[in-house]
Amino acid sequence: MRILSVVDGIGWSGTKEQVYLLARELSKRAIETHMALSFEYTQMVEKLKEYGIKFHFFEHHHKLSRYNPANYYRLWKVIKENAFHVVLANSPHAFDYVRLVYPFLNKKPKLVVVKRSARVPNRMSLRFKYAYADMVVAVSPAVKENLVKAGFPEQKVCVIESGIDTQRFRPDSLLGIQTREKLQIPLDAKVFINVANWNPEVKAQDKLIETFSKLSCGNCYLILVGIDTDRYAPKLAQRYGIKDKVLALGFREDVEALLNASDVFVLSSYLEGISNALLQAMACGKVVISTNAGGIGQVIKDGENGFLVDVGDFDHLLKKMQKAIELSQEEIKKLSAHAIKTAENFSISTTASKYQNLFERLLS
Repeated sequence: MRILSVVDGIGWSGTKEQVYLLARELSKRAIETHMALSFEYTQMVEKLKEYGIKFHFFEHHHKLSRYNPANYYRLWKVIKENAFHVVLANSPHAFDYVRLVYPFLNKKPKLVVVKRSARVPNRMSLRFKYAYADMVVAVSPAVKENLVKAGFPEQKVCVIESGIDTQRFRPDSLLGIQTREKLQIPLDAKVFINVANWNPEVKAQDKLIETFSKLSCGNCYLILVGIDTDRYAPKLAQRYGIKDKVLALGFREDVEALLNASDVFVLSSYLEGISNALLQAMACGKVVISTNAGGIGQVIKDGENGFLVDVGDFDHLLKKMQKAIELSQEEIKKLSAHAIKTAENFSISTTASKYQNLFERLLS
C-alpha cells in the first residue's frame, strides 16, 4: 500500500504533530508512506528523516500560496506520477489543494480528509468540497455529530481520535524538578500551564491570563507555550499586574518537560476537535481543567479524571482553578491515575492501526 499525506504550510501545531506522528507510525508498518509538503518545511523533514518517508515538495509557502497555480501543478504531478492508493489531506487548506487537482487526474486514489475542528463547514463546502472525499475522518464523536447534523452523509464519516506519543509523555518528577530549576520557579509553587499557539479568538489565552490574575494565590505561576505566546502574552500579563507570574515561552520542543514541571494543565478554548496538548498533559498525570469544547467532554469526566467548565464561562474556570490549587494530595493522586488511564486509550499506535484499517477497507 502506498499513501500520500498532504500537509500545507510550516511551523508546528496540533495538526502538524498529528501528521508527523501518523507518518512515523505508518512507516513502521507494511505501508509505503510519502508526504507532500512545502519546500520551506525543513522542520518536518528533519523530524522524519530516519523513518524512510519519501518527501515531495509542491508548495512555496507564503500568504498567497493557495493562489499560486504552480503549487497545484506540482501536487497534481506528484499524485499522477506515483500511483498512490490513498491520498490523505490533513487540513482544510491541504484539502483545498487536493480537491482542485483531483478532477485533472485520470486515475484517482482514494481520498481521505481529516476534520479536526468542531466548526461546521458551510453548505457550499459540504456539498462541493467535503462530498468529494471517499471518507472524512472526524477526530472525535462530537466532530462527526456536527457534520451529520449539518446534512453530511453519516456513512462517509468515521471517527479516529488523535493519538499521542505515550513513550514521550509520561510522569517524570525528576524531569519536572530540573525544569523548574531552569525556569527559576520555586519547587513549592503551584504552576498552571497552557499549550497552544497564540490564537485568542479560538484558544482564549487572553481570557486565561485575565482569569489567572484574579486567582487568590501568592505562589502561583502560569506558563504559556506555543508560537507567538512570547510575543503577545507579556503585554497582557503586564496590563493585569502579573508580569512576574506569567512565563510566556513561545515555541518549545520540550513540552513533556514543561508539563512535568507543572501542576495543572488548563485549556480555555472556545473551539476544539480534541486537544492533543490536553491528552499529553493527562498522559503526564496532570490535573486538567478544560472548557467543554468540541469532543473534550467525551474525554474528561468532571471530577473523575479532570474538571470541565462551559465554553466562555471564565468565572467558573476561575473557581475550578482555585479548587485545583486547594486539592489534597489524595485527590490529586486519584485524578492523576484516572487521567493517565484515559490517555492510554489515545496512543498513536492505536490511531495508526485505525487508519490502516480504514485504508484497507477503502481499497477492498
